[in-house]
Amino acid sequence: MTTSTPQGAVGGTSINDIPKTWNFTSKLPADALYPTPAESHKTARDEIGPRMVRNAIFTWVRPQTVKDPELLAVSPAAMRDLGIQPGDEKNPDFVATVAGNKIQGWNEEKGKGGYPWAQCYGGFQFGSWAGQLGDGRAISLFETTNPDTGVRYELQLKGAGLTPYSRFADGKAVLRSSIREFVVSEALNALGIPSTRALSLTLLPHEKVRRETREPGAIVARFAQSWLRIGNFDILRARGDRKLIRQLATYIAEDVFGGWEALPARLENPDKPSESPTTRRGVPSEKIEGPPESAENRFTRLYREIVRRNALTVAKWQAYGFMNGVLNTDNTSLFGLSIDFGPFAFMDNFDPQYTPNHDDVMLRYNYRNQPSIIWWNLVRLGEALGELMGAGDTVDTETFIVDGIEEDNSKDVIARAEKLITQTGEEYKAVFLGEYKRLMSARLGLKNYKDGDFDRLFSELLEVMELLELDFNLFFRRLSAVRLSELETEKAREDKASVFFYQDGVTGLGGEEEGRKRVGAYLDRWRQRILEDWGDGSTISDEADAQRTEAMKKVNPSFIPRSWILDEIIRRVEKENDRDVLGRVMTMALHPFEDNWAGREFDGKTYEGDKDEETRWIADVPRQGRAMQCSCSS
Repeated sequence: MTTSTPQGAVGGTSINDIPKTWNFTSKLPADALYPTPAESHKTARDEIGPRMVRNAIFTWVRPQTVKDPELLAVSPAAMRDLGIQPGDEKNPDFVATVAGNKIQGWNEEKGKGGYPWAQCYGGFQFGSWAGQLGDGRAISLFETTNPDTGVRYELQLKGAGLTPYSRFADGKAVLRSSIREFVVSEALNALGIPSTRALSLTLLPHEKVRRETREPGAIVARFAQSWLRIGNFDILRARGDRKLIRQLATYIAEDVFGGWEALPARLENPDKPSESPTTRRGVPSEKIEGPPESAENRFTRLYREIVRRNALTVAKWQAYGFMNGVLNTDNTSLFGLSIDFGPFAFMDNFDPQYTPNHDDVMLRYNYRNQPSIIWWNLVRLGEALGELMGAGDTVDTETFIVDGIEEDNSKDVIARAEKLITQTGEEYKAVFLGEYKRLMSARLGLKNYKDGDFDRLFSELLEVMELLELDFNLFFRRLSAVRLSELETEKAREDKASVFFYQDGVTGLGGEEEGRKRVGAYLDRWRQRILEDWGDGSTISDEADAQRTEAMKKVNPSFIPRSWILDEIIRRVEKENDRDVLGRVMTMALHPFEDNWAGREFDGKTYEGDKDEETRWIADVPRQGRAMQCSCSS
């Protein structure tokens, strides 16, 4: 769920004074080599490096100190949502914290207090087991709860140095990828897509990081309700650590999701979830629901909650043309967030086979595959939780807790777990389709989804876009501005079709003449549905059509951080020492549904902006900038 404080709300306190907790590290087991923060702190920083870690969820480890960090930009929305007052970014302690030079909560003299940590997890990468992975360059600092919203976030630094989970890497992040993550994290949140967030971007002027070439180093201070991912369970399952699987699952239910009672009750008919009423909640933790062969205990309810959250998020990706690029299980959030941004992209000209990751030669993570890949990952989670789910009403017996499944009951337990995972798969599809239909209906200006819309409006539109190589998001935004009075005749509709073409013409099949006919025919079908929803079926008032336009503009962004724009920003920051461009792109990313920005008032301040720049960024994608790809190297 995307959660923000009201726009324009001013308040908060300094980063030194925001409330801080360390629930994660107080409730889960630490790496035995450093059983306390003091043990880690007294160890020379360069001695804490890659190794295998067992029987632990995390390792105490502090960020590596850096020289002369330069704060390049902050997100005003992130500051507000964390409860940090505007202007605190000018405070030396703010810069020191987000660069990793100040450990908040740690008492140096007493050798005690809150302390940073890195998570241990594993993962399936491109479908193959990769073993121990973990936070190889991300270090969490503390949790903070915004007193105005009650939302708790975990603040983390990416690019903060070596950890036991760095494997063969250097624990650093390059400026190039850090700029990309800083912008897209906030852009997704502003679009209403659940995402991890970005507070700040810091340049490390003395750090030169070797990737394909030597590049400037940087740190992104980022935050999320939870940084746990499917990979946290993958590593425990691979090691047969039953005790920790149960402990981690319990922590997630009780501490991350707000208690067992917050999880979804059993559906009326789990085999046909789309026909079941809205999910109830409030089931007592010990309650078992359903017949013996598919009895749902609290761990099944936890699994279903994670599945439902991810179904909603991937539906939003598909509706807005966003691709993560590397949907490994270690990049799949248990909270249902978009997470870990490497070779991501938003769709330019529509191509369901497109992947922004040029290392993905098998197209495993392309746009079309994202829903099925997320489900594949969730099945891996189901396998990790399968024993707890399959145990049914015996899950709390001493025999099961200590010894696990009895041989006499193993077939029943396996059959029950398989049944529950299969039923949850049907629920995943139902939740995904329901959300996708809702979003696509809204993007097309429909008040209600009707049978036939999926084939006649959604699928047909995507087919036209693919054949003619039309821009995915520009089509919806430009459709928002089309008045129905402009579409009353076949010729008018075919004439209007040109607004959806790139300036260099129709690059897809059939050329411009065929393109006008196809788009014109689609506009006729769309017009009829708008007349049904906003008019009397045959006519519509100018007032109603204007309301429809406004409704569409609120869900169809004018600005999205496309790959070519991000490449331009990276070049200007790295090569031309341009810092102001980061603030401008962030303003547009935080207010994506506006027609223009320069000279407007945002959050109580007049934004100067750059009209020429923003006009370029919301216009046609340059031919050489379409469907760009990049590597996982970051």
